[in-house]
Order: sequence, then structure tokens, then C-alpha cells
Amino acid sequence: MPREETPAATSPAAVDVARLEVVAPNFKRRLSGVTATLERVLPFQAREVHIAALGPGLAQEVPHIGYADLLRFWRAPARRRARIWHARRNVEMLAGVLLRDVLRMRLLLVFTSASQRWHTRWTRFLIGRMDGVISTSEKTASYLERPSSVIHHGIDIAQFVPPADKAAVRAGLGLPALKLVGCFGRIRAQKGTDVFVDALIRTLPDHPGWGGVVLGRATAAHKDFFAEQKAKVEKAGLADRILFPGEVATSQTPAWYGALDLYVAPQRWEGFGVTPLEAMACGVPVVATTVGAFDELVIEGETGNLVPPGDVDAMAQAVGAFMALDEADRAAKAETARRHIEMTHSIEIEAQKINAVYEAVWAAKG
Repeated sequence: MPREETPAATSPAAVDVARLEVVAPNFKRRLSGVTATLERVLPFQAREVHIAALGPGLAQEVPHIGYADLLRFWRAPARRRARIWHARRNVEMLAGVLLRDVLRMRLLLVFTSASQRWHTRWTRFLIGRMDGVISTSEKTASYLERPSSVIHHGIDIAQFVPPADKAAVRAGLGLPALKLVGCFGRIRAQKGTDVFVDALIRTLPDHPGWGGVVLGRATAAHKDFFAEQKAKVEKAGLADRILFPGEVATSQTPAWYGALDLYVAPQRWEGFGVTPLEAMACGVPVVATTVGAFDELVIEGETGNLVPPGDVDAMAQAVGAFMALDEADRAAKAETARRHIEMTHSIEIEAQKINAVYEAVWAAKG
């Protein structure tokens, strides 16, 4: 998984451990979606609170401390009775419980849950020991047995922006002079790549000015699935209009979104899914399935449309209906999509909401 490039929201200056108010542990060495979201939001949180991450392999621009610094945590800073320990995994919750309840460190524990499934007894026990809980979606919150604050992931709206000249972006990326529908991410059945391809095979013959882009790669376990999709496109005679450019660096994805007129999130299953947010931030309306948090992110009929997962007919109908709109209607939806992200899903808003949970925990615990 390519490393997300965290924007320079705050200077990655050396952390003053004595003033530290919040620790965000990240115990997984390999980059994951959880790590990427932490690295994105933490620099923005640092504008308002003294916060640092703890763990291996973190991006250099993310304020972070080492394990040896924990030895200095037995006395909290004067302005707070306790520091916040913000965990995102079971092992990080367990570490917080041990530090607080066994070693008597002055900590208050916060957990962010992204899981959309019923928790094991062990996980429920750990969550029950938390002083505050955040859920990344309403669906996630519905699986918890205690109240939580729902905070969606945010997008850096300074990085993901609508292009000034979409045609120039397409030319710069070597794409054809067509209006484009895109689908980004791993190429596999879980991600619904086949549903996207099948929907385009049905709609493109009636819309000669349109094409499609499947951006991403297939791992070894999904090579046959990938080959099947390309074979279907070849058989349909659409190899010059449904393109498979491969995987690109994370820093290049805003430009690829900017080349699109419509983005499709065809997943059969998803934990949260930030690609619709990234697309809308770039002024690209979305057709998404009703999985993950998509039905909480996309405003039906305004910023896009929602369809059942795995339903080729419904997806083809939604994509075809968008293609049939006139230029003015498509432009209006693009503007609405961008404004929606600016108002509700910027990374600054996410950071402010997380920091507000910290303040509520501090206030509740005196």
C-alpha cells in the first residue's frame, strides 16, 4: 500500500513531551488504512492541542514521540489532570488500560471504532474500559453497546480541488479526449470492479463521447479476475474506451480525479471508503453502492446516486442517466459535490470534532 503523503498542516518540529496532552499510539509497523487516516488528521489536530503519535514507521512530518518518552508520563502537565491516550486498535486499547490501571499512569482513554460488525467479548471488554468512544460512521456506531461520537473521515480540500482545465488534465495524463467515468482502488471482486466494467459495457455504446478508467492494480491472488475484466472489455470492442492504466502514486491521484466527470464506488463491502469524498472534493459527482459509509457521504440526487451492491442493472441505469444530462446539469452537480465536502467533510472539520471529544472527556473527568 503506497504511503499517503500528509500535507504540511503544521510544522513537524520536535515534540515538547512535557507539554504533551494527547498520545495517538500506532503499533502496526506496516502501513494500513488506519495508519494513513491517523497520519492525515494528526497534523491538523496539532493546531489546537499538543498531540503526538507513538509507534514505528510513521511519516516524518507527523509529530511523534518514542517509547522512551513514556517514562516521562507519570506526571501530567499542569493544565491537565491526565493525558488522552487515543487508540484505534485492540492492542492499543490494551496498552492504554495497562498503563492507566496497572502502572497508574494519569491517562484518559479514547477509542475510534471503524468496524462494521459485532465485536468479540474481548473487544467489548476493552471498549467498556474507555472514557470516550468515536465511531467513523452511523453504521459503525450501531454495532457498539455504548454511546459514541460519530465523526466521518475528512479530506484535505487544499490538495483535492477541481481542476481549472479538465481537458488539459486529461491530455497531461495521456487520456483520450472523452468525458470519463472512473473507478479507483484494488482490482478484485470485493471492490466491485466487475460490476463497474459490466455497467460501462452496457452504457458506453449509447454514449460515444464517454469512456472509463479503472485505476489500480490486482495483487497476485486476483490476477485471473483482472484478466477476466480486460477480456470482457476486449470482446465488447471497448478496449480504446475502457482503460486500465495501472497503479499511480498517492500524490498523483488528485489529478486523476480531476480528469473525471463521474466517479463510481462499486464496492460489495467497505469499512468506510474515502474515495467518494476525494472525488467530490475534486468536483466529481459519485455513483456509490450502499455499503460502508457511502450512504452517509453521498446526498442522493444532489452529489450523486446510491445503488445496491452487485447490481449491474442499477449501476448502469445511474451511470447512463448521468451521461444523458446536459452540460449545465452536470456542472451544477459538480459544484454541489465540491461545496458539500467544503461544508461537511474537510480534514479541518474532522480534526476539530476529534479534539472536541477530547475536551468533553477532560470535562467529564474533572
